[in-house]
Amino acid sequence: MARRYDPGRRQRIIDAAIRVVGRDGIAGLSHRTVAAEADVPLGSMTYHFASLDELLVAALRQANEGFAAAVRDSGVLADADRDPAGELARLMGEWLGRERSGVELEYELYLAALRRPALRPVAAEWTDGVTEVLARRSDPVTARALVALMDGICLQVLLTDAPYDEEYAREMLTRILSAGAGAGAPPGELSGEGGLPGGNPGEDGGNRRPA
Repeated sequence: MARRYDPGRRQRIIDAAIRVVGRDGIAGLSHRTVAAEADVPLGSMTYHFASLDELLVAALRQANEGFAAAVRDSGVLADADRDPAGELARLMGEWLGRERSGVELEYELYLAALRRPALRPVAAEWTDGVTEVLARRSDPVTARALVALMDGICLQVLLTDAPYDEEYAREMLTRILSAGAGAGAPPGELSGEGGLPGGNPGEDGGNRRPA
């Protein structure tokens, strides 16, 4: 019997893998569980993805698009008169306020790179992509510090079940932006309309929270 033409099968497999990880974690992922979830023949799994790592790379790349796309699409980064720290803090709050299982899934795929080296370049794509967007109105060093802080805050909220504090996030982002401007970033960039009242923009190197 001729193979039925099924152009959407590869995408269905990726979507199914994301659902399996969301429900059962990385440990529950196998060619068999994903094939059952996607309702495709087991043999088609290795046709599209030779290994589970290849499938996880595709799943992680798809999951990465959530927050990165929100940052790219944010009009505040193109408007020098708006508060970029406040906008970034708001975007984090919106992302963390989504369905909890979806947010945890994105981080589970992201952190899987700790033990699966094949995923590390894709995990780095998220960091590099957001950094590139922020660096357009800042500088690469400051932008990378912003990404590290946002990543760290999100991870702490997820791991500790602590409520997200948008004002704290805005304040810390403002400090980094002000420090970047004080270190010689071109005027009019992401530092916005001013740092913290009475703050020294160059004093708090400890604001770069590890992700």
